[in-house]
Amino acid sequence: MNAPRHPGPYSARWLRERFAAPRAVEPMTIGDGHLWVTEREIRPAAVLIPVVDRDDELTVLFTRRTAHLHDHAGQISFPGGRAEPDDASPGDTALRETAEEIGLAPERVDPLGCLTEYTTVTGYRVTPVVGLVAPPLELKLDEFEVAEVFEVPLSFLLDPTNHQRNLVVHEGKARYYYAMPYGRHYIWGATAGMLMNLYAYVGRPA
Repeated sequence: MNAPRHPGPYSARWLRERFAAPRAVEPMTIGDGHLWVTEREIRPAAVLIPVVDRDDELTVLFTRRTAHLHDHAGQISFPGGRAEPDDASPGDTALRETAEEIGLAPERVDPLGCLTEYTTVTGYRVTPVVGLVAPPLELKLDEFEVAEVFEVPLSFLLDPTNHQRNLVVHEGKARYYYAMPYGRHYIWGATAGMLMNLYAYVGRPA
């Protein structure tokens, strides 16, 4: 007899069920970009939170930005970017930007839903779009923007023992930020904040 897929509590079916009936959930953070930029300066953007449906577990795919970029250089992020006039929805923005950055074809992604918008200190109001991704990925990275991609088990990211909340003073203002260190990768800031909102939205399995 073959072993069942996803022996743990997290599976593609479980994740789909969490998004099948949208509900109001208080986000854990909405970002603090409003402390540094005015409402008129904020621009719409979207990212894809790619949940990869591996044989043995669900993972989340991240990118590490190249060191020479103007915004968030060298940081861990999700694929995505600013909205363009031709984008009909945040989902369109997220899928288009993901295809441009890492070569993930939109037809490999099953969008499940959106999380609460997150406003960054760089002046973007980001809509996170959660999507299930079917392997094989067959990625082609934009070497100007993306230094590498890697995956982290969803079970690790949803485990509260791996969640940190830290304080830093920036330009005289106190900033609290979340972090989820994983091996040599330091996942923090907006990316970790969006993951905390994913944690709040899907809840813990029974």
